[in-house]
Amino acid sequence: MSNNTVLDKRAVRRSFDRAAATYDAAAVLQHEVCRRSLERLDVIRHSPARILDAGSGTGNAWAGLAARYPGARIVALDLAPGMLRQARAAAPWHQRLLRLLPAAVCADLEQLPLASGSIDLAWSNLALQWVNALPLAFAEMRRVLAPGGLFMFTTFGPDTLKELRAAQAGTDGHTHVSRFIDMHDIGDMLVQAGFADPVIDMETFTLTYGDVRALMQDLKAIGARNAAADRPPALSGKAWLAALMRNYEPLRRDGKLPATFEVVYGHAWRPASRVGSGGRPVIDIKPVGGF
Repeated sequence: MSNNTVLDKRAVRRSFDRAAATYDAAAVLQHEVCRRSLERLDVIRHSPARILDAGSGTGNAWAGLAARYPGARIVALDLAPGMLRQARAAAPWHQRLLRLLPAAVCADLEQLPLASGSIDLAWSNLALQWVNALPLAFAEMRRVLAPGGLFMFTTFGPDTLKELRAAQAGTDGHTHVSRFIDMHDIGDMLVQAGFADPVIDMETFTLTYGDVRALMQDLKAIGARNAAADRPPALSGKAWLAALMRNYEPLRRDGKLPATFEVVYGHAWRPASRVGSGGRPVIDIKPVGGF
């Protein structure tokens, strides 16, 4: 998600639909971040009965979530129907036969078609960068969470693809690489959305490539195409690619070109309802207008 660039959601959906069959082979980083995020659940005391996998992609979190919370009902939600179909097709045959797969919902993270308070754990792995309004997505997560529910997520921070962003700057005047939100701003947004006890930290990964084309092919294979509303109307030409390669080349070290990914890990809670001595919910009334 960009701080100043509006994403074309139809373009995002098309990109991930096209990448559904190639995603798993290229998404090495996404799978690793998913694994590490799942491990963080092991030290959190929570027993959800209803789980939302928000931005579920090809379902790389399904097995880990099911193993940690046996019997929990999982709802897999993704903007791209192709991703949901790929996830179901790749699931073990016995799960398909016994109808043990998560319920599939095709929808936008900024407008969840779920009832308020219907989820105990909202999980999202590297999907929130594809929303236009992160505060709105956070507000939706809080809405669908039951009191005492947990929101756990990963997303990309501002150093992600910094080399590619610098190399393409000034090449044609168009946006090619999104700008991502700082972890401190993410924490503020969680509090403003009504979450409690947010915990945010960051980890940096550096992938290496033989040339710029290999990096671009990996991004294309996972669906991470340029979806900015002000993107060029057609594919960038040879002159643009030559300029990009020329600008990126000085960063080569030990024969490889680096690509940085800043991964932000976070979790927060929807506060539990306050109950008075008579068993009734406590509602805070704040003075308005100076009274």
